[in-house]
Amino acid sequence: MAKTFNFTVTDPAGIHARPAGQLVSKAQEYESAVTLNASDRSVDAKGILSVMGLGAQQGDVIEVSVSGSDEEAAAAALQQFFKESM
Repeated sequence: MAKTFNFTVTDPAGIHARPAGQLVSKAQEYESAVTLNASDRSVDAKGILSVMGLGAQQGDVIEVSVSGSDEEAAAAALQQFFKESM
């Protein structure tokens, strides 16, 4: 069963190139699939163009869904990453 959590983007510039790249790198550390859902769009968090294409701005709420063999560890690490980096 997938682990999900919500995150509100706090960076005034939204999710731009630098944090998108950091997010992709963090997501790629795990085997689990990581999906970002916002504004009726769903993208793979392991692809830089997908993450940037989401166009997330400050104040947007993003649902993060993690599903796979290491979803517990991946979800915990990503939740911490979002709190510290975005």
